[in-house]
Amino acid sequence: MMKIGVIPDSFQVPFKEAVILARDMGVKGLQPYVTHGELAPENLSKEDRAGILKYVKDNGLVFSALCADFGLHFNEKGSNEEGILRTMKMMDLAVDLDTRVITTHIGKVPDDENSEEYHNIVNTIERLGKYGDSIGVSFATETGPEMAIKLRGILKKADTKSAKVNLDPANFVMCAGQDPVEAVHILKDYIVHTHAKDGIKLSDDDYEEKPLGSGGVPFPEYIAALNEIGYDGFLTIEREAGATRFQDIKNAVAFLTDILADIYR
Repeated sequence: MMKIGVIPDSFQVPFKEAVILARDMGVKGLQPYVTHGELAPENLSKEDRAGILKYVKDNGLVFSALCADFGLHFNEKGSNEEGILRTMKMMDLAVDLDTRVITTHIGKVPDDENSEEYHNIVNTIERLGKYGDSIGVSFATETGPEMAIKLRGILKKADTKSAKVNLDPANFVMCAGQDPVEAVHILKDYIVHTHAKDGIKLSDDDYEEKPLGSGGVPFPEYIAALNEIGYDGFLTIEREAGATRFQDIKNAVAFLTDILADIYR
């Protein structure tokens, strides 16, 4: 059964305060950014990690995934070594926080599959994926500017079982101009985590994130498609814009709860 989560950073308050807000809204999972600040691996001892995990569990929540997106240049072989090692530390943190998924953007996939940039992206995914294979953590690429078939193509080329997908339906609508329902079926073998975000495409170069249910994502059909492929993970609410984020997230929880009730009745 699918569950509702939230990116605690969307509340724009310290992490422990965000945990309480999430708990009181009735969500079950958290996907925090671990690229900076209080949850960055370099700022946490083993004891700190155990304490954070206990605090989250004591409040009835779990970590659905960790967001490890800090702008690693997947297309640059050699010069991205420091970023690769840093990402591996975030994967280690995922184990300590009892989750098995980290998510990030890999950048725009080149059209030319024979280009150096394309091969560098494959190699970077493969290297991180193989590390994930060894510790049991999926390296999930967040959907972004490319069509689903193109993303699936590059993931298939990586020789690793841990190269997966964090499906953001709004990114398909806002950036790629693709129906997210169609994308679910194309990427069905790779989806391990999803974002619940909405938005509209304004032009080829512009888009606008919107509160859930007021953009271009057909959420009832999208969530039904996830159910059809057997996905039973998290729908993690992400609100990156707007002056009423707390209320937008609260409304999103109610919106998703109603859709899930219809699917599982």
